[in-house]
Amino acid sequence: MKNIFDATVTKEVIERINKLKPSAQPNWGKMSVDQMLAHCNVTYEMAFEDKHKKPNGFTKWMLKLFVKNTVVNDTPYKRNGRTAPQFLITDTKNFEEEKKRLIAYLEKTQNLGESYFDGRESHSFGKLTKQEWNNMFYKHLDHHLSQFGV
Repeated sequence: MKNIFDATVTKEVIERINKLKPSAQPNWGKMSVDQMLAHCNVTYEMAFEDKHKKPNGFTKWMLKLFVKNTVVNDTPYKRNGRTAPQFLITDTKNFEEEKKRLIAYLEKTQNLGESYFDGRESHSFGKLTKQEWNNMFYKHLDHHLSQFGV
C-alpha cells in the first residue's frame, strides 16, 4: 500500500485527480464523477470537520467489529461494494468545487503528516494507527480513481 503521507504519493494522487474530466464515465458503479469526488471528500470531512453525526456507542461498536478491518486493512476494495449512508451522494455536485476540496484535503493531510494521525480518534472506528489511517485514505482514493480510469 502506498503511503499517502509521503509527498511524492500525495502528488501522484493529485495528478490522477487532475486528469479527471467532468464528462468522465465510471468503469463500474452508478456514481457520476462529481458524486465520486464528493463521496471521497466525506472521509476527510469526518477527519477534519464536525459535519457528520457521530455514531452512538452501540453503532460504533458494531462498526469496529464488522467494518473497521475492511476499511483499514491493505486489501483493495471490491467493486460495487456497499457504503455507509453518510457516503451516499445522490444529487449533482459541482465538479470543480469537489475536486478543489479533495485536493485541499490531501494537501492538509500530507502537511499534517502521519505523526498527527497516529493514535488519533476516527469518526467511526476509535483510535487508529498511522498505518490504518493511511490505508483508509489511500485505498479509498485509489479505488475510486481507478473506477474512473485515472
